[in-house]
Amino acid sequence: MNKIAPNSVIEALKPTSCGKFYYSDKNFIMTKVITYGTYDLLHEGHINLLRRAKELGDYLIVGVTSDSFDRGRGKLNVRNNVLERVQAVKETGYADEVIIEDYLGQKIDDIQRYDVEIFAIGSDWEGKFDYLNEYCKVVYLPRTEGISSTMLREQTEVVYRIGIVGSGRIAKRFVPESKVVNSAKVTAVYDPNKVSADAFGEEFGLNSFSDKYEDFMSEVDVVYIASPHLTHYDYAKQSLYAGKHVLCEIPFMLKASQVHELYDYAEAHNLVLLEASKTAFCPSFNHLVTLVKSGVIGDVVDVKTSLSKMVCAPMRELDALQAGGAMNEHAPLNMMAIIKLLGTDYTKVDFYSKMGNGVDIYTKANICYTHATASMTLGIGVKTEGNMIISGTKGYVYVPAPWWLTDFFEIRYEDQTKNKKYFYSYDGDGLRYEIQEFMSMIVNQRKSSYKLRQQESIAIAEIIERFNNKDNFQEI
Repeated sequence: MNKIAPNSVIEALKPTSCGKFYYSDKNFIMTKVITYGTYDLLHEGHINLLRRAKELGDYLIVGVTSDSFDRGRGKLNVRNNVLERVQAVKETGYADEVIIEDYLGQKIDDIQRYDVEIFAIGSDWEGKFDYLNEYCKVVYLPRTEGISSTMLREQTEVVYRIGIVGSGRIAKRFVPESKVVNSAKVTAVYDPNKVSADAFGEEFGLNSFSDKYEDFMSEVDVVYIASPHLTHYDYAKQSLYAGKHVLCEIPFMLKASQVHELYDYAEAHNLVLLEASKTAFCPSFNHLVTLVKSGVIGDVVDVKTSLSKMVCAPMRELDALQAGGAMNEHAPLNMMAIIKLLGTDYTKVDFYSKMGNGVDIYTKANICYTHATASMTLGIGVKTEGNMIISGTKGYVYVPAPWWLTDFFEIRYEDQTKNKKYFYSYDGDGLRYEIQEFMSMIVNQRKSSYKLRQQESIAIAEIIERFNNKDNFQEI
């Protein structure tokens, strides 16, 4: 039977139940084929695969993965954004239709929605999609040897040398996390304690520095600050003044004026400065914020967060001389969530704290907005559940403990049959997501990130400063 030409007008076609199309005037058949991919840095291998897929039928649908879906699957090295990748696929001339793949299970939905007869994918996925044979024919296509997006990224990327300031717990998690991020390579560590610096350098194969910060900075392009709280401002300032991009751990700074000052300097000198609040960059939290802002639970009226970690002396968290305490330690993450959901225009903050050894071992903060309220409970000597609840006029979101590491949350309604659970990937220690965003900002010359805006970091520092100044403070 003769087939209709691939680029004929599709509106004239009528679907059958088996995925084939018959032309309305003649007995011609058209077969639909679907394939999926990231198509980053589109190359000869991609083009060959699309051509082979098109040869299997008459109408080719190409699914291009969204940026959020890629991140959720742990693909952090994607160079081109989804719009660039869609356009590149269109320009090959092989795709009759381009769609976006944005969630797990979408392939089955798409096959049924578009009446697809053949699913085609590269042979490196051999066997992985056999389950789709229930819905259509699965064909594994030979791949072009000697070329890949990974290879092209490696050949074209600029690798930035990262120096770590500090050799503590978080710094040790940073090094392995950085290895999965494109353009990032940790090469050096600085710590005023020579023994600590040398031990860290030996453990991770890095150059170590202990006496001169200037020597350390001459060996790196980017500085990650994971030192004690009170040193953040000075190290960040020195690094920016030396022309280095800076990623700084929480608490970013303990004074809002310091954050303002350094952001202004970075902006004026074309440098990237970012607060390393890892939860802000994780797929699950970003999807949560997007859903809430879309109105799925109506207007947000209240946000409750909690975070605690039981510690014992002589830990830094219990040392007043090192800016210890529950507020300095845990407020940055909790305030980040509240501010992302409710904004920076709060009207009042009240603090209630239980003190011990000169630091707050427990603090509850109530934050008021014009049309909403929020609260956070923080402990280093008092245990709290560690969940988050976002209450709205139509429903609420429940994020189980530990909410800041979550790969799951649930939207709940009065009618429980409408409840919906959401599951997302949370790979490694989660630091890879903040590193990826930071490196992306440097590579693409972006000075700000919508995931954690400058004004949001300033507001967080402002609330911490209010607490440390004992504004609206009551000891319990």
